[in-house]
Amino acid sequence: MPTLVIVGAQWGDEAKGKLVDALGSEAHMVVRYSGGNNAGHTVIAGGKEFKFHLVPAGILHPNVHSILGGGMVICPKGLLEELARTREQQSDLGKLTISSAAHVVFPYHRLLDSLEEEARGANKIGTTSRGIGPAYTDKVARTGIRMGEFVDPEVFPQRLAEVLEVKNKMLAMFGREPLNYDELLAEYTAYADAIRPMVADIEHVVQDAVYSGEKVLFEGAQGTFLDLDSGTYPYVTSSHPTAGGATLGTGIGPRAIDGALGVCKAYTTRVGSGPFPTELLDDVGEWIRQHGKEYGTTTGRGRRCGWLDLVVLRHSARLNSLSGLVVTRLDILSGFEEVKVCTGYKLGDQVLHHVPQSAKDFAAVEPIYQTLPGWQGDLRGCRRLEDLPIEARNYLDLMAEMTGTPVAIVSVGPDREETIIVRRDLIWG
Repeated sequence: MPTLVIVGAQWGDEAKGKLVDALGSEAHMVVRYSGGNNAGHTVIAGGKEFKFHLVPAGILHPNVHSILGGGMVICPKGLLEELARTREQQSDLGKLTISSAAHVVFPYHRLLDSLEEEARGANKIGTTSRGIGPAYTDKVARTGIRMGEFVDPEVFPQRLAEVLEVKNKMLAMFGREPLNYDELLAEYTAYADAIRPMVADIEHVVQDAVYSGEKVLFEGAQGTFLDLDSGTYPYVTSSHPTAGGATLGTGIGPRAIDGALGVCKAYTTRVGSGPFPTELLDDVGEWIRQHGKEYGTTTGRGRRCGWLDLVVLRHSARLNSLSGLVVTRLDILSGFEEVKVCTGYKLGDQVLHHVPQSAKDFAAVEPIYQTLPGWQGDLRGCRRLEDLPIEARNYLDLMAEMTGTPVAIVSVGPDREETIIVRRDLIWG
């Protein structure tokens, strides 16, 4: 399987970055296909902690070509700061190319994001206020500025003038002062000069790599249930983090994808507002948050924590056509006498085994739990499936059975080496 999509199978924060880093050394290309710097991937390698928001985690491998696809929205300032920070930690990085079709995030996007979220009052959706939603809004409205235009010194000044005239009128509606055109042009022209060598029409290069049989890894951001169409709307992101987004955001066709690995935690977390049937608002939920260090890489906000929801995971497996599961954070559940998994929902007098489309109904369901024996001991030294306690293996077996998807990889710690390959044939074939 020379082409492989890495997708978050829950609500994001599943440790996709670690997986992309772990598999990236075997790939020719790592292509990020959606989102912006509202995402956050943490990778621990060689005793160093790397935090990525825009740059694909494959950048740490010098032989890998990392690409920011056309489906992304990119903050130039954030990208340059992230690259500089990463180079300070590791000098020998891989090549980075930015699609000329990707859209640019500007200060007016961030301002409008914060103002719109504030205006929602009690109905906040939990945006990161990084300008991602407004940037995608401009893309759909066909008023956005693409990377190719941004780095063209003849085109950018005119496009910025056109867009800023409208945005300043919108800011005035919120009682805010207009942004100064000359100051914004000067600042962002400097960013464009720095980024220009990295921008290219890259889609045909990705296509050539795919059709020549090279190993191409497609890196998703956020998670399945934050997908604009398939997630828990309106508490979603503004792009398509599902496996289908890999075709939308990179220029390859669906038949060119050979496999999709769904990354999921051994429990469930969520950041921001929205339905979360298995959320634990008790000492157990707080214990998971503290021991799992469940705080957002991007926002620093504490994540909501709960038991594993297999109804959600089964839906994700079908939606993404998952060929394998990557189970992370299994080590965090060590120490419980018993653990619970959700196998269905109660909604009034009904028993459901699917995720309701209505956010109202999803918020009203009660989880139906199956209780399993827990396991003890530190799992971080385990390197084979057989090294895990039998109770942990039974837990993994139930995940595979209930989702109809085999377990391909198990993560037992944050470091690159703390990984168990269960089914290598599900990775690159």
